[in-house]
Amino acid sequence: MSILATRSSIRLVARTHLPATLLGTTNYATSTRKLPVDFSSIEEKWKARWKNSPPAAVDSTKPSYYTLSMFPYPSGMLHMGHVRVYTISDAIQRFRKMNGYNVLHPMGWDAFGLPAENAAIERGIHPAEWTTKNISVMKEQISKLCIDFDWSREIATCDPEYYKWTQYIFLQLYNSGLAYQKEAVVNWDPVDKTVLANEQVDNEGKSWRSGAIVERKKLRQWFFKVTDFAEDLLKDIDRLENWPDRVKQMQRNWIGKSTGAEIDFSISSTLPNDTKLEPIKVFTSRPDTIYGVQYLVLAPEHPLVKKENLPVEQAESVLSFVNDLTKKQNAQEAEENKKGVFTGLYAQNPFTKEDIPVYVAPYVLSEYGTGAVMAVPAHDKRDYEFCKVNNVVEDIKFVVEPSIKEVGKELDYSSPFVQQGVLTDLSGPYKGMKSKDAAKVILKKAKELGIGKSATQYRLRDWLLSRQRYWGAPIPIIHCPDCKVVPVPKEDLPVHLPLDVEFSGKGHSPLATKEDWVNCKCPKCQGPAKRETDTMDTFVDSSWYFMRFIDPKNTDLPFDPAKASTMLPVDIYIGGVEHAILHLLYSRFISKTLLKQGTYSELPDTKPGHGEPFNVLLTQGMVHGRTFKDPKTSRFLKPEEVDLSDSNQPKIIATGEQPLISFEKMSKSKYNGVDPVNVVEECGVDPTRLHILYKAPPSEVLEWEEDSIIGMQRWISKVLKLSQGVQPSSQPIPTLETMSKDEREMYRVTNQTVKQVTESLSNTYAFNTAISDLIKLSNYVSSSTVNSSSPVYAHAVQCLVKMMAPMTPSTSEECWELLKNKQSVFEQEWPEFVPEALQKDQIDCVVQVNGKTRLSITVPNELAGNAKEIERLVRESEIGQKWLSDKPVRKLILAKKGELINFVI
Repeated sequence: MSILATRSSIRLVARTHLPATLLGTTNYATSTRKLPVDFSSIEEKWKARWKNSPPAAVDSTKPSYYTLSMFPYPSGMLHMGHVRVYTISDAIQRFRKMNGYNVLHPMGWDAFGLPAENAAIERGIHPAEWTTKNISVMKEQISKLCIDFDWSREIATCDPEYYKWTQYIFLQLYNSGLAYQKEAVVNWDPVDKTVLANEQVDNEGKSWRSGAIVERKKLRQWFFKVTDFAEDLLKDIDRLENWPDRVKQMQRNWIGKSTGAEIDFSISSTLPNDTKLEPIKVFTSRPDTIYGVQYLVLAPEHPLVKKENLPVEQAESVLSFVNDLTKKQNAQEAEENKKGVFTGLYAQNPFTKEDIPVYVAPYVLSEYGTGAVMAVPAHDKRDYEFCKVNNVVEDIKFVVEPSIKEVGKELDYSSPFVQQGVLTDLSGPYKGMKSKDAAKVILKKAKELGIGKSATQYRLRDWLLSRQRYWGAPIPIIHCPDCKVVPVPKEDLPVHLPLDVEFSGKGHSPLATKEDWVNCKCPKCQGPAKRETDTMDTFVDSSWYFMRFIDPKNTDLPFDPAKASTMLPVDIYIGGVEHAILHLLYSRFISKTLLKQGTYSELPDTKPGHGEPFNVLLTQGMVHGRTFKDPKTSRFLKPEEVDLSDSNQPKIIATGEQPLISFEKMSKSKYNGVDPVNVVEECGVDPTRLHILYKAPPSEVLEWEEDSIIGMQRWISKVLKLSQGVQPSSQPIPTLETMSKDEREMYRVTNQTVKQVTESLSNTYAFNTAISDLIKLSNYVSSSTVNSSSPVYAHAVQCLVKMMAPMTPSTSEECWELLKNKQSVFEQEWPEFVPEALQKDQIDCVVQVNGKTRLSITVPNELAGNAKEIERLVRESEIGQKWLSDKPVRKLILAKKGELINFVI
């Protein structure tokens, strides 16, 4: 990557050097533990062989399979969350390779972003240097995990050869009208000194990264028109059959479609000089409550909120209130307490003809709907609270009541009734109508009166992508005094990010002070012009990276259309559920946009289709660490403060008391982090991988307890011994008819395991179940009386080793070599089960008498469905005679393919 600069060309304000370390992590491994196997030697042996092996040739006759794990930010620290997601993706891609697929399994770096720039300010090191060093460190850490990534496709979003095409995609959207600039009230992070999208502000009004209370600022910003695709993004969620339901629901909620009406409320106040104001347009999803509208509330940025539009006696207080909202504390306080200000204006309710007051409050958003809401305090919780806090009206009008009243129970007037119901007497001519029917009739009337129309609104906002920071892809736009906004021509891409800049963290991009970079010629008129100094939100970089992986060396286009059409959508995408809204939604938008523009096409059998980028989405749960707290102070305890010699009863060294123990998200402040590099060095890579896959299903939280890794170490040791004990045989597997009884049962158990493990790795991704099935198979083989020289025995062990291979790559290679095989286990085909072999020679039949279990008998398989023969066997048994004797059977019920029989006597 060409992102490094010489030190002499870098001017830095801060000069505090702090290395990128793994601070706050803890190694709970016991270095004195004697491992049953020298895992380190096996790993090094096979890593060396893999490295020296020629890359496998791509067979064009094989189907393709695209496995992708979300690429990381290069922080310099690999954490257990990384290990979990990469272990899952590696197991899946190895399994697919053994099933005859050409697998794409790339890795890269989400390398732009604020942390690197903040490091430059705090530590005096250039973001390019910081990022490159961290990539090197993390790449070395990943290499220790035996993850088979295709590093020939490695990308980094900070590489000009990558962000050139991010800029190209921006221009594609700009030229099609999907990228635009406007002045808008934005979320301003006072710590990171940059704009945040709505999605990057939590429900407490804090920045998702810095944690600071977000301020409101008015700036000219760049946006992508995500809202143009709102309906497609919403309805196509139904195509995502292989996504978790909760992720799909989160996407639906974020898009937030509402259908209803847009209604005009005319201004009834008389203003100086007989100023005429346009009616206030209000969107409502509840037209049935129109008779309960008792006031209107405007967003602070509503066009009506201007000095010339307000009564003289109210203008100063209104504008002062609005100006104060730019201060973060006031904005948060007003939002929390539902404070507002009366404008002095009145509007007329078009149905009741009443004059109602007009307020301004920050809880109404200018970018949602019309920037105005009709307040119905009797039937909306938010309106009710606002009404009470601001003493708007005393008499709250309930215009809807429950459809079915309980006898003797009246409507509770002390709280709002927010459900649909039946309109009350206060609803004029519509009284007695159901809400749903009344809404239609009222809307129809509004249309007839020329004061309303049907409307659909979305919670989804356009994507605000401008960032006033340095470490990001420059927006490829030039501002010319004469030609105005001019896109950078394709042949001039990339617009390089200059490396010789000064970092101050003072609220403007370092690019703005780089005059020799900012000043340029207009591509149209060749006159003096200036570059756009904002950079792009890093979510733009990650919204299309999965496409670049398909064709990472292309110098003419972001990717070859034919290759993308063949490889997309990604077959399985693995990552954290925390990206369920931002990253996934933006990726869906960009993918649909590029499809619409013909950048790639979809094959006829594409699933899920319509430009959806990911077929299967696997969201892995977080890794929680064991956390110790002082029972008196609740202070988090450092590992060295706890005596762990007795793992069942840890003690606080200073007091001898038992600490409070819980599993919580790993963090430095809780002292419960685990350095994965130390873990794999102490415990072995394959046991660690197995532990991660076995401890919990992928989608659930994994509670990290290193002590239980020893169980995985012992199991691998057992399989190594089984492999070593197999006596080579040149004989083919005998037919079912010529097998001995014990061989036939071993063959059945082996085939049953193949069937179950294949299902787990193909569809359910229940690795814990697959590992459990493999452990059962190994236990069965080791306890069987079948001779180790039998081809059936050898087949069982070979199948066991092959099925372990995706999860334990190095030790499976070792086992395969012990089985006297010269080729890699990963060059073998995945075992297939033989349906005929799944039949048992005999079954255990549970016998019930009048529905109560009385005994169990063994029945030959050929008699499993023969009720009369089973009855005969039961009557011949000693216990059967006790319960049946010579009593006639009124009814005989045979179920579960002969595994259950019930005698009704």
